Amino acid sequence: MDTALRELQERITEAMHAGTPLLVRAGGSKDFYGNAGAGELLDPRAHAGIVAYEPTELVVTARAGTPLAELEAVLAARGQMLAFEPPYFGATATVGGCVAAGLSGPRRAAAGALRDFVLGAKLLSGRAEVLAFGGTVMKNVAGYDVSRLLAGSLGVLGVILEVSLKVVPRPAQETSLRFELDETAALRRVNEWGARPLPISATAWQGTGSTGAGILHLRLSGAPAAVTAACARLGGERLDDRSAAALWRGLREHTDPYFGPGLPLWRLGLPSAAAPVDLDGTQLIEWGGAQRWLRTAAPAREIRARTQALGGHATLFRGGECGDGAFTPLTAPIAAIHRRLKAEFDPAGILNPGRLYPDL
Repeated sequence: MDTALRELQERITEAMHAGTPLLVRAGGSKDFYGNAGAGELLDPRAHAGIVAYEPTELVVTARAGTPLAELEAVLAARGQMLAFEPPYFGATATVGGCVAAGLSGPRRAAAGALRDFVLGAKLLSGRAEVLAFGGTVMKNVAGYDVSRLLAGSLGVLGVILEVSLKVVPRPAQETSLRFELDETAALRRVNEWGARPLPISATAWQGTGSTGAGILHLRLSGAPAAVTAACARLGGERLDDRSAAALWRGLREHTDPYFGPGLPLWRLGLPSAAAPVDLDGTQLIEWGGAQRWLRTAAPAREIRARTQALGGHATLFRGGECGDGAFTPLTAPIAAIHRRLKAEFDPAGILNPGRLYPDL
């Protein structure tokens, strides 16, 4: 057993016996996300390094403290990548924090979410036990769902020690197109295009309202012949490569001016074909309409009521205050499942209490 792991176990054992809450926090690049953390700091970054990488098998295993930039650089050197484009939100982002936050970038609608690429994981529970789930191949289903459960858990179930992730080849060509469309037209177009065999890897719309002016950006990725044929079929204005890279990087990392200082930022998860939200504020729509960012001063109850009516949920992503927590409150049956899971993995309730839901 390495020294870093032994020290983590000792800290958790001491906290368990003393009933002392621990704040599991690595680089802190996503401190703003979720509810405020509390407790003594437990930093797992010393447990780092790429354990195994098999480019021909399209799988990589890395310890949680590994810098995300280091992992992506190793993959890029072999012409591969993490398909879900995880946001960093800072140079200190780690592999463990990436999985614990469970966030995916612009490619998510086309490639899948982070949780879809988690093949296996090792977890340090609230009992200081090292638990292993899943494996390193998609067909290995033993404990697979538990591995995926860690995506977005924000450390409430345990300290993520190691993860195995499926990787994919980088696309041979990418081209981005620009269209002038209002919100209603843009939503209709992206859903129509999504039903066709087109190599669409990302979409983003920003404008002034459902019938006001707006700009839709579309990214195409894949074989050169497929991308070229899609460009000819769709039309639009082609972006130069530098502008396109800056656009999608700004959306992935929230460095786009839309995400600058201002009103509270809400993330609305909706069916892609849902009608316009029609709430006060400004919007930026991604994932073919399934992810809608909203900057507004509207009260949480109004936002959540409208989102629920459209078949979705709302998260207070950054800024502002929400009395019932950053995430949409759970129904009683789902909340009971969360409590049972918490009790199984962290019976003393010492790991990131309240970070995911106020009563968890």
